[in-house]
Amino acid sequence: MRKTGVYRNELFLEHQPGFSHPESPERLRVIYEALDKGDIAEHFLFPGFDPVSQEVLRLNHSAAMVEQVAATHGQGHTYLDPDTQTSARSYEAACFAAGALVDGLVRIEQGELDNAFCLVRPPGHHAEQDGSMGFCLFNNVAVAARWAIQELGMQRILIFDWDLHHGNGTQKSFYDTDKVLYISSHLYPYYPGTGAVIEVGNSAGAGYSLNIPLPGGQGDMEYARIVNELVVPVTRAYQPELILISCGFDIHDGDPLGSMQVTPAGYSWMTRQMLAVADEVCNGKMLVTLEGGYNLTAMRDGCFAVLAELCGKKLDCGYPFNLSKEKADRFAASSVACPALDQSLQIVRGYWPGI
Repeated sequence: MRKTGVYRNELFLEHQPGFSHPESPERLRVIYEALDKGDIAEHFLFPGFDPVSQEVLRLNHSAAMVEQVAATHGQGHTYLDPDTQTSARSYEAACFAAGALVDGLVRIEQGELDNAFCLVRPPGHHAEQDGSMGFCLFNNVAVAARWAIQELGMQRILIFDWDLHHGNGTQKSFYDTDKVLYISSHLYPYYPGTGAVIEVGNSAGAGYSLNIPLPGGQGDMEYARIVNELVVPVTRAYQPELILISCGFDIHDGDPLGSMQVTPAGYSWMTRQMLAVADEVCNGKMLVTLEGGYNLTAMRDGCFAVLAELCGKKLDCGYPFNLSKEKADRFAASSVACPALDQSLQIVRGYWPGI
């Protein structure tokens, strides 16, 4: 059984982007309530943590952008873009969200945790250097990666983003560097319009942004192929010192904003494979952070599928997420047709021979 940290805070429920907004506090509330049932919490550690400072946020964001979000503190609803609203405590919640990731990295690096899942909001992967967008205030995973490079001296960090939407902000943050390898599987064309297969990075970053743009309708077997044939082999070739996962549950079958067909078994498989390659290349150092997902049942079941794999223990709480051996064997041997993956592999092999 691994030492798995779970980062939660009631403050994350105080971010109120507006009535009927899909990125609602209920997304986390349903997960927090499930964590508190029975003996589930006994399998995890729940560290206390602090918000990041503006100095840390400026590792990835402009001073003007940080000040713009900070100015919303204590205010009523403020629109940062047509989809992205804040309430009185949103800035505070966003600072704690990034703080959860940074604290998780500290504890993983020190050996206090083997891995962690940051159950935070607002999400982050759309936020760019100069602006909040797409429900995201600050880019949590990019801030954490920047911090790991500066404070931990890391030179190779892998970010795998399986959210339904392309993480434009994360990609832009590291488009010109080889210190972060960003891999994204996402619905395309779709919001935010980025993530074409030809977007591979510039200068020193050429080949370090890898995109798998999908047409929709892909499920567990297609995602198993993506992980088995592209993500894991490239991870082995890159030999990262740390793996970060931008985990979106909006690829779940039935998500109101998506058209994918992934089930909890698919999340289990992807997490299991990423943990295995993390054990190979970086002593198991892996941190997962929550991004999108807007079907509450899917959020809960997907989250526990990931958590069960992270801690390495079957969680008997009545939800259909535990991965059977039969399904695992099928996922391992998946050869289902996925032309979008085949196209991405052609691009990837130009930068990563032997994949």
